[in-house]
Amino acid sequence: MPNAYRLTLTLACLLIAPCLTSVVQAQDTTPPALSQTEFSQCLAGLRHGDNFARISDGTWKQYTTNLAPDGSILPLLDKQPEFTLPAWDYIAMLVDQERVADGRAAYQQWLPVLRQIQSRYGVDPAIVVGVWGVESNFGKITGGRPLVQSLGTLSCFGRRQAYFRGEFAAALQILQNGDIAPDKLNGSWAGAFGQTQFMPSTFLHTAVDFDGDGHRDVVGSVPDALASTANFLHQAGYRTGEPWGLEVKLPAGYAGSSARKSKHDVAYWIAQGIKQANGKPLPPNLPDTGLLLPTGTQGPAFLTGKNFDTIYSYNASENYALAIAQLSTLVGNDNDHIGFVTPWPTDDPGLSRAENRELQTLLQARGYDIGAPDGLIGTKTRVAIRTEQGRLGMPVDGRAGQKMLAALRAQPSAAH
Repeated sequence: MPNAYRLTLTLACLLIAPCLTSVVQAQDTTPPALSQTEFSQCLAGLRHGDNFARISDGTWKQYTTNLAPDGSILPLLDKQPEFTLPAWDYIAMLVDQERVADGRAAYQQWLPVLRQIQSRYGVDPAIVVGVWGVESNFGKITGGRPLVQSLGTLSCFGRRQAYFRGEFAAALQILQNGDIAPDKLNGSWAGAFGQTQFMPSTFLHTAVDFDGDGHRDVVGSVPDALASTANFLHQAGYRTGEPWGLEVKLPAGYAGSSARKSKHDVAYWIAQGIKQANGKPLPPNLPDTGLLLPTGTQGPAFLTGKNFDTIYSYNASENYALAIAQLSTLVGNDNDHIGFVTPWPTDDPGLSRAENRELQTLLQARGYDIGAPDGLIGTKTRVAIRTEQGRLGMPVDGRAGQKMLAALRAQPSAAH
């Protein structure tokens, strides 16, 4: 999700969109018991704060009377997968064959609209589709938590309450303006909503009515959602016609610059002995770029430019931005190789969603009650994995990786 208008505050230190929370491993949470009395007292104190000066008494009463806190969201503050998962697990789940195929279909379906959006905002349609795919799986996973309850809770409990109070006020402003119907203002635990997961304050500054129906509907209107995303990237400094970057190959023993924010021209990188990942020389028209090494010099390497930085501004995680960049590259061409040329520095790569579903099915065959195989590695699945890892003499960490899947394939129906 874009941060609170990037020009205000970095969101990714706090937030994660529903597609990321659900497609990437679900987190173990133990919800704390929250005091209704304390919550009501907190809300009463907030009413007269500067953030809520534009909220009418009628709106305030309508949406806060009898509002109850949701303790289940507090443990999620420190469990964001783009910061807690290895890069190979994170990217494997977000950029797989299914999402690329869905992305290409969505790209073709909405290409006329995407071209119109590109004409107005200058953003490559494939980048917009990449954001859409990572943020909500092309509108399939937008989150079902009522924003008023989530943001009200985070305004009174947990860390960064001051930030969430601004978002709480913005959500009430959206309702007061009639931009989004109350029953549609649902989203992630942290308050991001819609098909491309805008925070309420970002919505107020950035959302556009692209389909011309008089509403900025990032929930129900694909054109509005995609155009609003392009507008955000445009305002973040997206440069029309420039690539986000490219995968590169480092020379043996490389010890030069490795900071994404330290930009150099192509001549500098050529002098460092860096080539394209396929071994060809760097393109002479490459804009100023920085070197991104997600897992150090032994893993995939990328030269990334200003447009990668604008993707990063949507949610300040390099893994997140890389997932969108890679998905956009695959959506925009017919290359069927999903991974990078240089493999991740691990002997146990991550699983795609299809492989996670297979793993869950194999666990079910062993008698584990983990619910319907959905490709989402939640608490029950991890408990089952830990049990099997212990039985098989593997490190017990509850992680779903290629070694665990291979072990289950070798004994598909062993009893536990």
